[in-house]
Amino acid sequence: MCQLLGMNCNTPTDIVFSFTGFATRSCEHADGFGIAFFEGRGVRLFVDHQAAINSPVAELIKRYPIKSQNVVAHIRKATQGHVALENCHPFVRELWGRYWVFAHNGNLKDFAPKLHAAFKPVGDTDSEMAFCWLMQELSKSHVCMPSVAELNVTLNELVPQIAKHGTFNFVLSQGDALWAHCSTKLHYLVRQHPFGRARLQDQDVELDFTQLAQPGDRVAVIATEPLTLNEPWVAMQSGELLAFKGGQPVSS
Repeated sequence: MCQLLGMNCNTPTDIVFSFTGFATRSCEHADGFGIAFFEGRGVRLFVDHQAAINSPVAELIKRYPIKSQNVVAHIRKATQGHVALENCHPFVRELWGRYWVFAHNGNLKDFAPKLHAAFKPVGDTDSEMAFCWLMQELSKSHVCMPSVAELNVTLNELVPQIAKHGTFNFVLSQGDALWAHCSTKLHYLVRQHPFGRARLQDQDVELDFTQLAQPGDRVAVIATEPLTLNEPWVAMQSGELLAFKGGQPVSS
């Protein structure tokens, strides 16, 4: 299975610490990686079909503290679609004048929806096809950008229609909020005052957030598997869809 990583914050924050541990997992998931950072209405997208642990692009991310309030990252282990740049997550599409970013962990069988011209996959993965269908159906449901609460209602109607085809863990963001859906395995952590020290699970690296964060800062981190050893990660339930805004879950 692939690995997912998401971050939603109430103030622009860098993801260097979490991404450093996350990238180590590409030893077993070596079919490409990608990461997208929202900055205002813009998106910085970095993808590479090489394993993150060997990629110079991943090395750049670990050394370049880009600050963002919403980040989506993915390490790929191919199930459908060949190993190529166009099949690397996250995928990006425009809807209602905003960029949407999506990354998927899982495998969908017999999923072949009809897609119109506005939303067509570039690569040949089930993941990109699912994203295109979600965007298509969202565009049918709303004429302009809905509120987070309205999007929750629509996504709760649409997501099960895809999830019935297999494993559908995903992270999705349009720059204001971030959605996480658990099909089989997904965890989240809310890091806020009082801050403490955190040690990565995959590397011998520790960070003292009391020296880095301000009292009002709040960061939600979403990952397939917990990234740190000594923080209170929450396991999401199968079928659970959570929206994160301002660094905390706001609905299910």
